[in-house]
Order: sequence, then structure tokens, then C-alpha cells
Amino acid sequence: MTSDAQGPEELGSEDQPFHFTDKRKVTPEGQPKEAAPEGAGSVPGSAGNDAESDPLAGLDFEPTGEAGDDAALLAAQSEAAAHLDALQRERASFTNYRNRSLRDQEAARVKGVEDVLAALLPVLDDIDRARQHGELDGPFVAISDKLDASLAKFGIERYGVVGEEFDPTVHEALMHQVDPEATSATVNMVIEPGYRIGEKVVRAARVSVVGPE
Repeated sequence: MTSDAQGPEELGSEDQPFHFTDKRKVTPEGQPKEAAPEGAGSVPGSAGNDAESDPLAGLDFEPTGEAGDDAALLAAQSEAAAHLDALQRERASFTNYRNRSLRDQEAARVKGVEDVLAALLPVLDDIDRARQHGELDGPFVAISDKLDASLAKFGIERYGVVGEEFDPTVHEALMHQVDPEATSATVNMVIEPGYRIGEKVVRAARVSVVGPE
């Protein structure tokens, strides 16, 4: 029993991996060998087997290169930037609308208080005259104090007292007297007190003024 040795060309080369072919006709026990099925001796990865020759044949998806990944990333970033810009614009618009609404509400509130005060001025002047002449007594004193407290809750302030310096921006001089010893114009009589809401004068105090020549 002998075996055929392979020549140097069958020992493999750099281009083709080494493989061994058993050409013996009998088995080591002396029995004749059965013919191998057709194609059984083919080497995995040979050109005759398409499924094994193509390493990508078993993949169920299309591979994507780095260029495709970069393009998809850039597109996603661009879309995200566009959404962010739209959101910021919408937020700025809403903030401006809210601030404008708050200003309008405050202006409407002040205007409403101003209208109510203008309607009450004749009543307030009568109460003030009665107080100056000592005719405000009994329960009317308590009523007057409650009315003043209610006006103060809405930011309404009554001003104008004797002795304060005359200010044409908040006083209306109905009479003017000369005093040689006076160094500046001052209020010597309050005819009708002034009313203001915050810094806004609703009615200037009507006074009599005394001052130098």
C-alpha cells in the first residue's frame, strides 16, 4: 500500500492556500475506498461555490459607506437647527406678546382707576371742605377715613399742604400774594387738594401762593 506524494506545486503558494488531497485507492485497513460524491472534494471558498465565494451574499442589508453616514448626519443636523430656530422665534414672539399684554392690562387698570377718581372728585372736595370748616363729625368722620383708605389701596394719593414750595408741575396757582420777606413762592392756602396715581397727576392742587416781588 503506497501513497502518492504531492509535487512542490501542490504544496500551496502565496496566491492559493495550502490544501491536501488524498489520492489513495484503499483505506488504511486495506478496504477499497468508496467514490466520493461529486463536488465533495471542493475546497470551501473556491470559485465554484458562489454563496461561499461572496462574503456579503448572506447579508440582509445594504452596507453604507462613511460618505453616506456623513451625509445623513449633516442632513439631520440641518433639520434640527431649522427646528431650533423656529422654536426660538416662536418663543420670542410669545414673550413679546405676553409683555405687551401685561402693559396693556396695567394701562387699562390705571385708566379705570383714573375714571373712577374723576367721577368722585366733587364728592371728595365736599368732604374736604367740611373737614376744613369743622363740619365733619360723628359717623361721617369714619366714613371719610374709610373712603381715603379705599382710595389708597388703588394707589390714589391726595396732596397739597400749606407751607410746601410751589411747584407749577403739581400745583395750580389760583391766587398770588407778595411778601417782601419771602425768598421763594410757597403755598399759603389749599383751595382744592390735588390727586395723583403714582407719578401721574389726575388733578393739580389748586392753591394760593405767596412769594417775593
